[in-house]
Amino acid sequence: MQPEEVVARVKDKAQDLFKNGLNCAETVLEAVLSQVETGLPVETMCVMTGFGAGVGYFGETCGALVGAMAALGAVYGRRGVPPSLKAGREQMLGNPGLYRLFNRLPNEFQKRYGSTQCRVLTGPWSGNWLCQDHLQFCLNLVSNMAGLAAEMAVPQDLARWGSQPFGENVGGME
Repeated sequence: MQPEEVVARVKDKAQDLFKNGLNCAETVLEAVLSQVETGLPVETMCVMTGFGAGVGYFGETCGALVGAMAALGAVYGRRGVPPSLKAGREQMLGNPGLYRLFNRLPNEFQKRYGSTQCRVLTGPWSGNWLCQDHLQFCLNLVSNMAGLAAEMAVPQDLARWGSQPFGENVGGME
């Protein structure tokens, strides 16, 4: 199957899952796990339940972003302890490096939506939570983030995604 087909299937699956009652974080991870081989069981979705609605219904980091990050972790994440601190730092901060790959998600999310905070994104519906407009906004958001995670996961290509410059980051890295 071509990468574009996988991305389309992931986006469709995300819409179906969200419409059937999964939260944003569960939806994105489950949609990606359903179409991308990670070696993880689909039951892994259960670890995402508390991350919906901005982490525990708190309104902080959007659950769709957290779910996409978890999906990429399932594909690219470390499977063991590095042999040394230096090796671990190189694995994360090197070029290519895992943080370069993971850093793209929140930066792309913020570029697309203006914020990574659920309470900011859903602010227009704070007095009418789960109204049709709110649900449609989040449906599109989870579909798009699941698609972005799938695009970065298929084919698995750390050299491509992990070699790009950092976006905004806490370490001042370029």
